[in-house]
Amino acid sequence: MNIIETRGLRKRYRIGNEVVNALDGVDVSIREGELVAITGSSGSGKSTLMHVLGFMDRPTEGDLFFEGENVTHLSKKNRAVLRSRKIGVVLQSFNLLPRLSVFENILLPTHYARRRDTERRERAIQVLERVGMEHRKQHTPLELSGGERQRVAIARSLINTPRLILGDEPTGNLDSKNVDKIMDLFGELKREGNTLAIVTHDPHVAGYCDRVIRMKDGVVVENYEKEPKTGNRAEVSEFTLKK
Repeated sequence: MNIIETRGLRKRYRIGNEVVNALDGVDVSIREGELVAITGSSGSGKSTLMHVLGFMDRPTEGDLFFEGENVTHLSKKNRAVLRSRKIGVVLQSFNLLPRLSVFENILLPTHYARRRDTERRERAIQVLERVGMEHRKQHTPLELSGGERQRVAIARSLINTPRLILGDEPTGNLDSKNVDKIMDLFGELKREGNTLAIVTHDPHVAGYCDRVIRMKDGVVVENYEKEPKTGNRAEVSEFTLKK
């Protein structure tokens, strides 16, 4: 089953007198239980695609389907509601509020959810335990390492039990050791049945994924799928082009 799918997706921006085709007819789908990498150089359209998939932006043309329903023309308010309930987002910059504790940061997305306060707090503890950060719940983000902050950001993305977790360069600010730890965690989440899509320029990160969608100049130019292998760390060279 496809969690999310695009058909003929186009996104145009006007910069002065010039029209930029950030997306130029993109057809992609993300299946339930996949861990997908969206790759490409700067300006390829991968981050624009991520913003559309996360209901943070609306396409100029084309259709966007979520759980089989066409959601292209939802209002800004309804897109925000759907995003808060169904989509978890992890950013390169972590996007944690520095004056709030880890626990308070985790709770922020639940203000849009219909849950009792005790249920929200219990869920916050669960997701912190899931990423190994429960012992740091009263600390502020400034007291954490980069890898720890990203774990907190991942926990926050899980708080509302999303159908799809999106990462926009989630390892971009981490050293190689923490990159592996975060990608191991994403792999664990995938094996537990979660669906994840990660924008990255790093072939090492893409090597952890089931499938790689490579973009160039606003279009999908390759769609790689991993052949069955033992272990979780395939290199990009171990991917074969999907027929």
